[in-house]
Amino acid sequence: MLKLENISYSVLENGEKKHILKDVNLSFGKGQTYVITGPNGSGKSTLVKIIMGIISPTSGRIVFDGKDVTSLSVDERANLGMSFAFQRPVTFKGLKVLDLMNTASGKKNDLAGQCKLLSNVGLCARDYINRPLDDKLSGGELKRIEIALVLCRNSKLNIFDEPEAGIDLWSFENLTNIFKSLKSATNIIVSHQKKILEFADEVILLKNGKVEKTGKPQQVLPLLAGNQCGKLRGGNE
Repeated sequence: MLKLENISYSVLENGEKKHILKDVNLSFGKGQTYVITGPNGSGKSTLVKIIMGIISPTSGRIVFDGKDVTSLSVDERANLGMSFAFQRPVTFKGLKVLDLMNTASGKKNDLAGQCKLLSNVGLCARDYINRPLDDKLSGGELKRIEIALVLCRNSKLNIFDEPEAGIDLWSFENLTNIFKSLKSATNIIVSHQKKILEFADEVILLKNGKVEKTGKPQQVLPLLAGNQCGKLRGGNE
């Protein structure tokens, strides 16, 4: 479904090359949920942005559904069936929530369906469906709306960068149930949340830009005990 072959990424910092990712090789199967975790600065967000085409790798190759997409733009990858929810959602002045959901889903008359998605992410559809997507919305509200937008698209590959950020406990429980139900798509989630790691089909531990360990939750979670990973959380904060 998705293969990363020798993905590396480096930047110049004070005239010296700094390696963010080093020869990352990973495979992601159809209908599986993967959680990428690791210490701050291990390259998690950089990796998923490279998958989506937001950042170009220094070297390596990305294959999606048998097609080399390494040189494709974000829009081209989205058209092939990739969706991405940012850690810090962006705003869209002049657009209402319903407008963007209709655009994302391609179903302009599916008001009931869009309202259900908003409810699933913990938002009262009546209060939000006609709200403008501007800076008057809180970070948590924007986060939940963006997750609903990703779900609207019914993509082959969904990428969520720390979806729990800014989410209250009630909505977090709803979100975990949504992620558990996404069986038709491949899902990649960047998270430190133990509850999210526990329902993954596979956990990927990154450390210092390299894949330290991949395996079932019960195989990887012991490596994170004692907060060795830097930020593992047992509940929403």
